Amino acid sequence: MRLMLLALAPFCLAPVALAQEALPDPAAVAEALDQHPMVIAAQARVKSAAADARALAKGPHEFSLTAGMVRRTVDMDGRFTEYDALLTRPVRLPGKASLDREIGRHGLDAAENRAEDARHQAALVLAEAWWDWISAASEARIDEVLIENHQRLVAAVGRRERLGDASRLEVDQAEAALATARIGLEQSRGRSLRARARLATQFPHLVLPVDAPPVPEPDASFGNWEKYRALILANSHEIGFARAEAARSDSLAERARRERLADPSLGFRVFSERGGMERGGGLVVTIPFGGGHRSALADRAASEASAAAADLRLVEANVAEVAATDIAEAEYRLAAWQRAREALQSQVATLTKMRRGYDLGELDLIDLLAAERLTGEAFRTEALARTEAHRAATRIRIDSHELWLND
Repeated sequence: MRLMLLALAPFCLAPVALAQEALPDPAAVAEALDQHPMVIAAQARVKSAAADARALAKGPHEFSLTAGMVRRTVDMDGRFTEYDALLTRPVRLPGKASLDREIGRHGLDAAENRAEDARHQAALVLAEAWWDWISAASEARIDEVLIENHQRLVAAVGRRERLGDASRLEVDQAEAALATARIGLEQSRGRSLRARARLATQFPHLVLPVDAPPVPEPDASFGNWEKYRALILANSHEIGFARAEAARSDSLAERARRERLADPSLGFRVFSERGGMERGGGLVVTIPFGGGHRSALADRAASEASAAAADLRLVEANVAEVAATDIAEAEYRLAAWQRAREALQSQVATLTKMRRGYDLGELDLIDLLAAERLTGEAFRTEALARTEAHRAATRIRIDSHELWLND
């Protein structure tokens, strides 16, 4: 019986090899992630942060030239051409330049971590869309087999009616069950087409196969949970971003505190008066005196640094929660699939007995149709549990950067 073979075939295959076949090619995934708008935007922000770091290292201070020329008329003395020129440049006080370089480095570190996290998020979106498609296509394949089984049953009941061994009511019941199965196929095919369209739209650079690959048996040995928990925490770019932002905020707070003492400006002035009869040159120093405004900015920067430190602790807690929930879900998804497989095997055995009893005239058609329906539901339950176990395992492998994110 083909339905029975469909149920038992995955258990005879190698789990590791099938797991590789169920996911798209890593090189194709890398290309698709590189071309995702979320990743492209994040990479552009890395370049922006690098430019900011260079600007901070150079500093905002530049040379300024102030010059003027006038024509003066003095009674009894005549007319004179006079000029005045002043070249000035603010100078960062000691310690401020090193803080600016630190701020730039931390900003670049934050942008790089954000870019890697954007790639991580895009990988999760791809995995979710991929397994949605695989799951719906798996249901459609089950519905196709169910229809074939119902078609054979309709033909068998028709033959029995012609021989006088079945009533027209039984033929109608078998045909109604076939029609219901066809509705299920249309729905599962529709879900498969919709999931494939969503995947193709979000990742147009990922070449999809014409038919979705079958869902393999989950690897029951997958379960070194403490290793994955440690990898998720160690490789979290979300934590890396929050840590870099906290360090940047600390540097900004220190920079604002030092900015309460404003940078002086040094300059050189030359002048010529009374047509050159008076000439001179000298150094000019300008020292701004800070007030309440600079003090308020320093207080604001200190508060933002405290907030960034709290944000870091929150992100660390959130990532730890993600690791714990990912692992918990993977555990129960794998256990649920194992129970679903056991239930499916029992239901297939029951259906085999029910068919034999119907052939011998010991059972009514309505009992056989109920058994067929329950078997179809058992197949769907097992297929869904199998897919969800793979989905959970894939999420853990992505979060731990074992899959698609080997950075």
